[in-house]
Amino acid sequence: MSVKKIFLPQDQMPTQWYNPMPDLPTPLAPPLNPATMEPLTPDMLSPIFPDSLIAQEMSQERFIDIPEEVLEVYKIWRPSPLVRADRLEKAIGAKCKIYYKDESVSPAGSHKPNTSVPQAYYNKMEGVKRLATETGAGQWGTALSFACAQYDMECVVYMVKVSYEQKPYRKMIINTYGGTIHASPSDQTRTGREMLARDPECKGSLGLAISEAVEDAATHDDTKYALGSVLNHVLIHQTITGLEVQKQLEMVGEKATHLVGCVGGGSNFGGLVLPFLPQKLAGDPVKFVAVEPKACPTLTRGEYRYDFGDMARLTPLVKMHTLGHDFMPAPIHAGGLRYHGDAPIVCNIVAEGLCDPVAYFQTECFEAAKLFMQTEGFLPAPETSHAIKGAIEVAKNAGPDDVVVFLYSGHGMLDLASYDAFNQGLLTNFELPQRDIEEALKACPVID
Repeated sequence: MSVKKIFLPQDQMPTQWYNPMPDLPTPLAPPLNPATMEPLTPDMLSPIFPDSLIAQEMSQERFIDIPEEVLEVYKIWRPSPLVRADRLEKAIGAKCKIYYKDESVSPAGSHKPNTSVPQAYYNKMEGVKRLATETGAGQWGTALSFACAQYDMECVVYMVKVSYEQKPYRKMIINTYGGTIHASPSDQTRTGREMLARDPECKGSLGLAISEAVEDAATHDDTKYALGSVLNHVLIHQTITGLEVQKQLEMVGEKATHLVGCVGGGSNFGGLVLPFLPQKLAGDPVKFVAVEPKACPTLTRGEYRYDFGDMARLTPLVKMHTLGHDFMPAPIHAGGLRYHGDAPIVCNIVAEGLCDPVAYFQTECFEAAKLFMQTEGFLPAPETSHAIKGAIEVAKNAGPDDVVVFLYSGHGMLDLASYDAFNQGLLTNFELPQRDIEEALKACPVID
């Protein structure tokens, strides 16, 4: 009888995160101070991040120890199972094997606590009492409110308004963890008030919500900012997923040939594929497939250049694939995939030709999610549906010796309104016009 679920014994859970920075074929371009255009120094980040996370952001150590206090919280749900999607294989006539790493088993229902827990821990150790953050679909806001509850900290979340309105249960769960949540743009910050004055009906964006959260942190002495994706330390924390996958595949004598994940900012995708980077650079033909929406095609159509991470230009400049920090995405239901930029580490490996980015329409992804639910039984988040769609397309062309692994980044139990709209035929597809990209990119700074 074939094994459906591969459980890694808890005493074999990784005790170190993997840091890809020393192994990148070309070094990351340094973040820049927008006032001077000079490389950022650690002291410039200290108003919004704790020193320990700043050190990880710039670290060249290949492995970083996971604190024992973080491991104890991780044990609530980790290691997460690696699951054979054999019923999905049969439904699509795949010759290969398909596995998915199930990160939906965390308390927040997604991969996000892999970094929210250590971020809350490191801030707590440095005396921080309150964390401010943004959230798109609500998974990150939920994860940070959970993490803050573990360390008796306050949490304030700025949630992109379109998702705030589409997903009311996110507010309820964040409040129940003890967090405070505002629809962004809000009246809580200068940035939010200025946007509302210009456009009272503004539905928000991740870039705008980031601006509000950064402003909140910078104007409160007891507060730091926490980001759920993009930054180096976030991807480092997420590598626990890929490290577990390596051990789980070894347990059943399998070797991944294709690794697939959805990409909004890059955290879940990076967490899955980056531990496999050294073997890929050593000649292993394993393929990295990054899946994004056609409505926000950052990797497939964005420019690789320096840009701000937020709309109000409060963040440093980082080199990444970007659609322009002024970009206002269409209100698609995969709220976590509506960011204008991507993690510099992910963009680096894309620019080096080590990763294959693809984009799909949201209805294609919901169709894939529906098939997954009907065969494997579980309801995926709209973001996760993109990874499922990508894995299905890869599997259709894969051979009998191939092993496709995708990251099941979160469940969709708080996204039922999206599925109701899909079932009623109310979802529309949107492909970003090239003129909109070109217009948004005009605001990007020109760096020699």
